[in-house]
Amino acid sequence: MSKKPECNVICLKWGTRYPASYTNILYHSVKRHLSRPFRFLCVTDDPSGLDEGIEPHPFPDNPGYEKWPNIFSKLAILQDGFAGLEGPTLFLDVDVVIMQDIDCFFDYMPGRNCIIHNWIEWHKTLFRKRPAIGNSSIFRFDAGRSGYIFETFVREFEAANDHRRYPTEQAFLTHAMKNPCWWPEEWVKSFKRTCRPVFPLNLLKAPARPDTKILVFHGNPDPDQAVDGFRGKKVHHRVLPAKWILDDWHV
Repeated sequence: MSKKPECNVICLKWGTRYPASYTNILYHSVKRHLSRPFRFLCVTDDPSGLDEGIEPHPFPDNPGYEKWPNIFSKLAILQDGFAGLEGPTLFLDVDVVIMQDIDCFFDYMPGRNCIIHNWIEWHKTLFRKRPAIGNSSIFRFDAGRSGYIFETFVREFEAANDHRRYPTEQAFLTHAMKNPCWWPEEWVKSFKRTCRPVFPLNLLKAPARPDTKILVFHGNPDPDQAVDGFRGKKVHHRVLPAKWILDDWHV
């Protein structure tokens, strides 16, 4: 049997919201659930506390922001030659929880850009289709052949920062990717949209463990908050403890 090709996994960590333990958990989760050889890169402003096997790398040069790094760093890492990356590369936010095998994220639609079809509240789809906007918590690109995405960002810098045209960084990323593929719905699920019971059941019933490959924690709560239970600012955001997260979210 021929050896499977090497691939890349990359994440971002800056500021103080997510400690090094988040990156370490992500790295060990990838090791458990990816069967092929891989390179794991953490783009960070503080490499302290990262486990052996994680390659720290500084952020790309600031393309023109007052505060850098920021969320647009996701587009800057797509420039050809960044960190010497080549080949299929899976970007993962540090707060995702990997629950099953993830080899499929490299086998699916080879050569295409792939991203989550972003979730919205169910009531917003009653009279219109789900917008064709990605969620950048998980996306795949071919490093060394995706520089056009970053070049689009530089060329359309003012438009990328116009929230009337692109409300979020991931909206512009979807545009710059030029007709990306959506991941299959069953592979990636949202903790808020899938696991948290609707109000008022969220006050009585704990979140249910989903059948999915990767669980995304966008916004609040983060995984550690969901484990212990989360009050939130509004009563319909409250979450009872979901201890089952620790079955997969560990080193």
